[in-house]
Amino acid sequence: MSLLMDSTSSSLLLSPPPFHSKDETDAPVLYSSFLQKQANMPTEFIWPIGDLVHNQDELKEPLIDLDGFLKGDERATADAAELVRTACLNHGFFQVINHGVDIGLIHAAHEEIDKIFKLPLDKKLSTRRKPGDVSGYSGAHAHRYSSKLPWKETFSFGYHGDDDSEPLVVDYFKSVLGENFEHTGWVYQRYCEAMKKVSLVIFELLGISLGVDRLHYRKFFEDGSSIMRCNNYPPCNNSSLTLGTGPHCDPTSLTILHQDQVGGLEVFANNKWQAIRPRPDALVVNIGDTFTALSNGRYQSCLHRAVVNRERERKSLVFFVSPKEEKVVRPPQDLVCREGPRKYPDFTWSDLLEFTQKHYRADVATLQSFIQWLLSAKS
Repeated sequence: MSLLMDSTSSSLLLSPPPFHSKDETDAPVLYSSFLQKQANMPTEFIWPIGDLVHNQDELKEPLIDLDGFLKGDERATADAAELVRTACLNHGFFQVINHGVDIGLIHAAHEEIDKIFKLPLDKKLSTRRKPGDVSGYSGAHAHRYSSKLPWKETFSFGYHGDDDSEPLVVDYFKSVLGENFEHTGWVYQRYCEAMKKVSLVIFELLGISLGVDRLHYRKFFEDGSSIMRCNNYPPCNNSSLTLGTGPHCDPTSLTILHQDQVGGLEVFANNKWQAIRPRPDALVVNIGDTFTALSNGRYQSCLHRAVVNRERERKSLVFFVSPKEEKVVRPPQDLVCREGPRKYPDFTWSDLLEFTQKHYRADVATLQSFIQWLLSAKS
């Protein structure tokens, strides 16, 4: 059994796990070229009206310049940390510029997305994600869900930053897509390395903003695990009926995203959905559930979604940062002494990852549902 959040209520409902047992070849995978020709949207892709409410507002999230922090400027560091604090107390979203990532590398990573998703369908399906795994191809996540399918296809792979001497990303691309994708693997290897560096900078700012040892979170994540995901959102004739990604909070610790100029990312703040304006020079950052626990609930993960475009394809690069699988997730003691009491029990990232991959579809209540599941399992 899994705990699911009713879209019209804050109560938790018991229901069967949101998976199905269809063979992968029978599942309603997003064959975008086929589906775009259909007069009627397949019911598996239609979302409840409550999830489809739209607003035209843009979120006025802080734009944080990291240049001064990276140069050791104390005043610039204090200003950046205060902006981070304000964003995380209000909605958990901000953008960073002058982050040190080569814009040419970002462009190259976007270009490689096309090489992956323009492969023949049988080749993509040969690399599909296996149940409980995070790596591989997924068409509308149809291997996991049978309703409210997202209008997108993804390709994901892991990155472990504790051993940069081994080109694990390159090896993965060569093993699943062939030697012709060695260059693609190197692009994403370097992109992951760059995202890891940015994430450690942000964790240091998060520590400063919370008034704890500025290196506490940086050290905690130095040997962490990450998931890199390439997203492709095809055009959709019935874009008003579906979503590219449904409303959810990320179960990971930190998400660093670069979106193309089509737009589509939206955040639920001030009781309404608000768009995140694309900026080619900026990286979008949001807090995830695991960091909520690491901050003892001080910084809440943010509810967000992605809408699709009727005419234009949208792409994004997402880097999900998490601690090493078996590290115990608990807030720093001085934060608990100051803010107290403890809001969440100890757990490991591997526990939460298993919960979201095998038992639960991420939504606004993932962390609370996970804690219930964890405590009931222990009892």
